[in-house]
Amino acid sequence: MTHDPGEHSWFGAAALEPLSVPAGDQSEFKRLWQAFMTARWVLGTVLVGLQATLFFTSTTHSVTLLAITGVYFLSTLAARLFLRPRPLGGAFSRSWGVLIGIDVLAFSALQWLNASSLNYTPLFALPVLLASVLGSLRLALGTAAGVTMLLLGGAIWSQIQSDADSTAAFAQAGLSGIGYFAVAFLANQLATRLANEGRRARQNQLAASIQREVNELVIEAMPEGVVIVDQGGVVRAANPAARALLGDADRLRSAVFDLKADAAWRPLLQLTRLSLGSGQNQEAELELQHDLGGTLKVLARTRLAAPQGIGEDSLCVLFLQDQRHAEARLRNEKMASMGRMSTAVAHEIRNPLAAIAQANALLSEELQDPRQLRLTDMVSQNAKRLGKIVDDILNVARARTSATGEHDALYGLSDIVHRMAQDWAQHKGIAGLIGLDIDPRPHAVRFDPEHLRQVLINLLDNALRYASRQLEAIQITVSYTDAAALISVWSDGARMDQTVERHLFEPFFSSESRSSGLGLYISRELCERHGANLQYQRSPRIRNGQLHDGNDFTLTLSRLKSPSTHDADGNSLWQASLY
Repeated sequence: MTHDPGEHSWFGAAALEPLSVPAGDQSEFKRLWQAFMTARWVLGTVLVGLQATLFFTSTTHSVTLLAITGVYFLSTLAARLFLRPRPLGGAFSRSWGVLIGIDVLAFSALQWLNASSLNYTPLFALPVLLASVLGSLRLALGTAAGVTMLLLGGAIWSQIQSDADSTAAFAQAGLSGIGYFAVAFLANQLATRLANEGRRARQNQLAASIQREVNELVIEAMPEGVVIVDQGGVVRAANPAARALLGDADRLRSAVFDLKADAAWRPLLQLTRLSLGSGQNQEAELELQHDLGGTLKVLARTRLAAPQGIGEDSLCVLFLQDQRHAEARLRNEKMASMGRMSTAVAHEIRNPLAAIAQANALLSEELQDPRQLRLTDMVSQNAKRLGKIVDDILNVARARTSATGEHDALYGLSDIVHRMAQDWAQHKGIAGLIGLDIDPRPHAVRFDPEHLRQVLINLLDNALRYASRQLEAIQITVSYTDAAALISVWSDGARMDQTVERHLFEPFFSSESRSSGLGLYISRELCERHGANLQYQRSPRIRNGQLHDGNDFTLTLSRLKSPSTHDADGNSLWQASLY
C-alpha cells in the first residue's frame, strides 16, 4: 500500500493546489499542444508531397486533391505558428471545433475523392487523439462519433452510387468507428491519469521544497546549536547558534570546517567519534575554550543520521546547549513557584513593618537624648526604605506598571546624580577611581528618585565588579538633549562574552554563579515603568590621557519643564564647585 507524501506534509495537496496546479498544467499543456501542432504540420507536408507525386506520375491528375492537401498544409502551418493553446475545460470552444473540424473534413474529402486505392481512414486517429489528450472526454467521444458517422455516410453513398454489395464497407466503417471510440476513451483516461500524477508530483515537490526551506529557517533560528559532522570530523553544516558557541573564529565563516583544526573542539570530536563508532546516541557535559580565554560549559547530545547515498558515510547531528540557559530556566521555574507566594509574604511583612514604624514613632516622642533620637530616626528611615522595597518587589512580581505622575518628577538631576555617585564612592572607599563629567544645568526628568538610586547603584556595582583599579576606571556622564537626559555609567572592563551580552537584560541570567541575575532586569523594568530606556554598548573613553574601550550602560530619561532654577537674588541654585 502506497501513501501520498503530501498527506503527511504541512503543505499537502489541498493547500498547494491553487498555487501549483495551474502553472504546472499550463506548462504540460503547452508542450503537448506544440507536439500535436508539429505532428499536424508534418502530416500536412507528407500529404502535399504525396498528392504532388501522384499528380505528376499517375495517370489520374486530381487538382482537387492537390488543392485540398495544400489548403490543409497551410492551415496546419498557421496553427503551428499563430494559434495559442487554450485549455478546453468543461465548456465547448468554437476554436476547438474549427481545429478538429478542419482535420475531419480534410481527411474525409481525401477518403471520398481519391481515385486510387489509398485508404485515408487511419488519419482520423489524429483528431481523435487531439481531442482525447488535450480536450475533454465529451469532445473526444463527439469527435469519434462524427468520424464514425462520416464513414457510415460514405459507405451509404457508395451503396447508392453502385449496385455492388457494400456489406464489407459497412462492416469496415463500423469496426473503425468502434476503434475510434475505444481510442478516444482510453487516450482520455490515460491522459487524465498522467496529468493527475504530474499534478501530484508537482504538489509533493513543492511541499518538500517548502518544508526544506521551513526546516532551514527553523534550524537557523533555533537557540540551540545544531552541528552536522561526518566520520572524518568535518562539519558539513552549523547554524548560527552553534557557531556562536564554538567561538568567533575566522575559520567559522566558511561553510565547512574541521573540528580537528582547533584543540578546543576536541571534546566535540571525541564525542561524535564515540557515537559513530558505537552506533548509539551519546550525551555529555563538555567545556569549550573560547578565543577570548573564557570557558563555556555546554550540554552536547548526538543523534545519528542515515547515509545519504550508496557509499556515503553516516552523519552525526550534534546538539549543543549552553548550560547557562538551562540553569537560567531552572532558576526561572524555581522563582516562578516562589513568585506565587510573594504577594502573601509581602503582605505579611507589611504588618510587622507598620508595627515597628508605629512603635518607633511612639518611642521617639518619649526620648530626649539626641543620640537615641538619631537611632530612632535611623529605624524610621530604614523601615520606610524596606517598605518601598516590598512595594517594588510586588510591582515586579505582578508585572504591574504604575502610572507616572507629579510624584515621579525629579528636579535637579545633575545635582542628584552627583551626590549619589559621591555617596556610593565614599561608601565603597574608591573615591579616586571614579570620574565625573556632569552637565551642571538643573534640568528636570520624569523618574522616581529612589528608583533612580536603585538603578544607578546597580550599574555602579556591576561596573566596579569588572573594572580595573586604576584612576577613572569608572566614569559617570550626565548630558542633555532637547527632549532627553542621558546618564552614562562606563567602566574599563573586558568585553563581555557574546552569549552573555545577548541575554544581558533577561531575568535570572548571569555569568556568575553567585549572582541571581535580577539586577539588570529590575533596572530595566524600573526604567520602562517611567518611560526611560536602558541600553548597553561597547564604547571608547579617555582614561589617564589614553583611549580605552569599555562597557557603557546608558540611561535615557524624558525631560520635564523645570521650575525656577534661580533663587530670589538671581543666583543659580546649581553650584559648579560641586566638582
